Amino acid sequence: MIKNIIPDSDEFAICDLSNPEHCDRLCEMVNSFITDPMGGGTALNDEQQQLLIKGLKSHPRSFVLFAIDNKNIIGFITVFINFSTFSAAPLMYIHDVFVEEAYRGKGWSVRMIDQITSIAKEKGCKKISLEVRKDNIRAQQVYKKLGFKESDTPMYYWVKKL
Repeated sequence: MIKNIIPDSDEFAICDLSNPEHCDRLCEMVNSFITDPMGGGTALNDEQQQLLIKGLKSHPRSFVLFAIDNKNIIGFITVFINFSTFSAAPLMYIHDVFVEEAYRGKGWSVRMIDQITSIAKEKGCKKISLEVRKDNIRAQQVYKKLGFKESDTPMYYWVKKL
Protein backbone atom coordinates (compact mmCIF):
# COMPACT_ATOMS: atom_id res chain seq x y z
CA MET A 1 0.00 0.00 0.00
CA ILE A 2 1.29 3.44 -0.91
CA LYS A 3 2.24 5.64 2.02
CA ASN A 4 2.45 9.42 2.38
CA ILE A 5 -0.74 10.31 0.54
CA ILE A 6 -2.49 13.15 2.27
CA PRO A 7 -5.83 14.38 0.90
CA ASP A 8 -6.19 18.14 0.72
CA SER A 9 -9.68 18.27 2.23
CA ASP A 10 -11.48 17.05 5.33
CA GLU A 11 -14.04 15.44 2.99
CA PHE A 12 -11.52 12.68 2.24
CA ALA A 13 -9.28 10.24 4.04
CA ILE A 14 -7.01 7.43 3.00
CA CYS A 15 -8.34 4.09 4.20
CA ASP A 16 -6.08 2.85 6.99
CA LEU A 17 -5.98 -0.89 6.39
CA SER A 18 -4.61 -1.43 9.89
CA ASN A 19 -7.77 0.13 11.33
CA PRO A 20 -10.52 -2.52 11.81
CA GLU A 21 -13.29 0.10 11.53
CA HIS A 22 -11.93 1.29 8.18
CA CYS A 23 -11.61 -2.30 6.96
CA ASP A 24 -15.15 -3.17 8.05
CA ARG A 25 -16.58 -0.08 6.38
CA LEU A 26 -14.64 -0.74 3.17
CA CYS A 27 -15.92 -4.31 3.05
CA GLU A 28 -19.51 -3.13 3.66
CA MET A 29 -19.28 -0.70 0.76
CA VAL A 30 -17.55 -3.20 -1.54
CA ASN A 31 -20.43 -5.60 -0.88
CA SER A 32 -22.94 -2.83 -1.59
CA PHE A 33 -21.11 -2.13 -4.84
CA ILE A 34 -20.95 -5.80 -5.85
CA THR A 35 -24.66 -6.36 -5.20
CA ASP A 36 -25.70 -3.10 -6.94
CA PRO A 37 -27.22 -3.61 -10.41
CA MET A 38 -24.01 -2.10 -11.88
CA GLY A 39 -21.94 -4.62 -9.91
CA GLY A 40 -24.08 -7.60 -10.74
CA GLY A 41 -22.40 -9.99 -8.38
CA THR A 42 -22.61 -11.82 -5.09
CA ALA A 43 -21.36 -10.23 -1.88
CA LEU A 44 -18.00 -11.31 -0.52
CA ASN A 45 -18.13 -13.77 2.36
CA ASP A 46 -16.03 -13.26 5.51
CA GLU A 47 -13.05 -15.19 4.13
CA GLN A 48 -13.12 -13.21 0.86
CA GLN A 49 -13.33 -9.95 2.79
CA GLN A 50 -10.22 -10.92 4.74
CA LEU A 51 -8.47 -11.74 1.47
CA LEU A 52 -9.52 -8.35 0.06
CA ILE A 53 -7.95 -6.49 2.98
CA LYS A 54 -4.84 -8.68 2.96
CA GLY A 55 -4.44 -8.20 -0.79
CA LEU A 56 -4.78 -4.42 -0.60
CA LYS A 57 -2.35 -4.27 2.33
CA SER A 58 0.24 -6.26 0.40
CA HIS A 59 -0.12 -4.44 -2.91
CA PRO A 60 2.79 -1.98 -3.00
CA ARG A 61 1.14 0.56 -5.33
CA SER A 62 -2.45 0.79 -4.15
CA PHE A 63 -4.60 2.96 -1.94
CA VAL A 64 -8.26 3.53 -1.16
CA LEU A 65 -9.68 7.03 -0.87
CA PHE A 66 -12.71 7.44 1.38
CA ALA A 67 -15.32 10.17 0.91
CA ILE A 68 -16.56 11.53 4.23
CA ASP A 69 -19.74 13.46 5.04
CA ASN A 70 -20.28 14.57 8.66
CA LYS A 71 -17.70 12.01 9.85
CA ASN A 72 -19.50 9.18 7.98
CA ILE A 73 -17.64 7.24 5.29
CA ILE A 74 -20.04 7.35 2.34
CA GLY A 75 -17.95 6.35 -0.68
CA PHE A 76 -14.59 5.13 -1.91
CA ILE A 77 -12.25 4.90 -4.87
CA THR A 78 -9.75 2.05 -5.17
CA VAL A 79 -6.58 3.10 -7.00
CA PHE A 80 -3.52 1.33 -8.37
CA ILE A 81 -0.47 3.18 -9.66
CA ASN A 82 1.14 1.48 -12.62
CA PHE A 83 3.69 2.48 -15.24
CA SER A 84 2.95 3.50 -18.82
CA THR A 85 5.60 2.40 -21.28
CA PHE A 86 4.04 4.67 -23.93
CA SER A 87 4.32 7.72 -21.65
CA ALA A 88 7.49 6.55 -19.87
CA ALA A 89 5.83 7.70 -16.66
CA PRO A 90 3.51 6.49 -13.90
CA LEU A 91 -0.22 6.26 -14.52
CA MET A 92 -3.05 5.98 -12.07
CA TYR A 93 -5.72 3.34 -12.63
CA ILE A 94 -9.07 3.83 -10.94
CA HIS A 95 -10.49 0.39 -10.29
CA ASP A 96 -13.62 1.16 -8.25
CA VAL A 97 -15.74 4.26 -7.74
CA PHE A 98 -18.60 3.85 -5.29
CA VAL A 99 -20.94 6.24 -3.48
CA GLU A 100 -23.68 5.07 -1.11
CA GLU A 101 -27.09 5.36 -2.74
CA ALA A 102 -28.35 8.08 -0.38
CA TYR A 103 -25.43 10.32 -1.43
CA ARG A 104 -25.60 9.78 -5.19
CA GLY A 105 -26.38 12.74 -7.41
CA LYS A 106 -24.75 15.16 -4.95
CA GLY A 107 -21.37 15.54 -6.63
CA TRP A 108 -19.40 13.07 -4.53
CA SER A 109 -18.00 11.12 -7.50
CA VAL A 110 -16.80 14.36 -9.07
CA ARG A 111 -15.15 15.53 -5.84
CA MET A 112 -13.51 12.14 -5.28
CA ILE A 113 -12.11 11.99 -8.81
CA ASP A 114 -10.92 15.60 -8.53
CA GLN A 115 -9.09 14.54 -5.35
CA ILE A 116 -7.57 11.54 -7.14
CA THR A 117 -6.48 13.84 -9.98
CA SER A 118 -4.65 16.07 -7.48
CA ILE A 119 -2.93 13.04 -5.96
CA ALA A 120 -2.00 11.73 -9.43
CA LYS A 121 -0.37 15.05 -10.35
CA GLU A 122 1.48 15.09 -7.03
CA LYS A 123 2.79 11.56 -7.73
CA GLY A 124 3.96 12.51 -11.25
CA CYS A 125 1.37 10.45 -13.09
CA LYS A 126 0.85 11.41 -16.74
CA LYS A 127 -2.63 9.95 -17.07
CA ILE A 128 -5.50 8.38 -15.20
CA SER A 129 -7.33 5.43 -16.67
CA LEU A 130 -10.52 3.64 -15.73
CA GLU A 131 -13.09 1.33 -17.25
CA VAL A 132 -16.83 1.74 -17.24
CA ARG A 133 -19.65 -0.55 -18.22
CA LYS A 134 -21.37 0.29 -21.51
CA ASP A 135 -24.74 0.36 -19.74
CA ASN A 136 -23.57 2.62 -16.90
CA ILE A 137 -24.60 5.87 -18.57
CA ARG A 138 -24.70 7.81 -15.29
CA ALA A 139 -21.05 7.05 -14.56
CA GLN A 140 -20.06 7.82 -18.16
CA GLN A 141 -21.67 11.25 -17.83
CA VAL A 142 -19.63 11.95 -14.69
CA TYR A 143 -16.40 10.79 -16.34
CA LYS A 144 -17.04 12.88 -19.47
CA LYS A 145 -17.72 15.92 -17.30
CA LEU A 146 -14.30 15.40 -15.71
CA GLY A 147 -12.48 15.19 -19.05
CA PHE A 148 -12.31 11.44 -19.52
CA LYS A 149 -13.04 10.11 -22.98
CA GLU A 150 -12.92 6.86 -24.84
CA SER A 151 -9.38 6.18 -25.98
CA ASP A 152 -8.41 7.25 -29.50
CA THR A 153 -8.38 3.59 -30.41
CA PRO A 154 -11.39 2.06 -28.66
CA MET A 155 -10.44 -0.92 -26.54
CA TYR A 156 -12.23 -4.00 -25.37
CA TYR A 157 -11.98 -5.14 -21.80
CA TRP A 158 -11.29 -8.87 -21.90
CA VAL A 159 -10.87 -11.28 -19.04
CA LYS A 160 -9.70 -14.82 -18.55
CA LYS A 161 -10.96 -16.23 -15.29
CA LEU A 162 -8.60 -18.63 -13.61
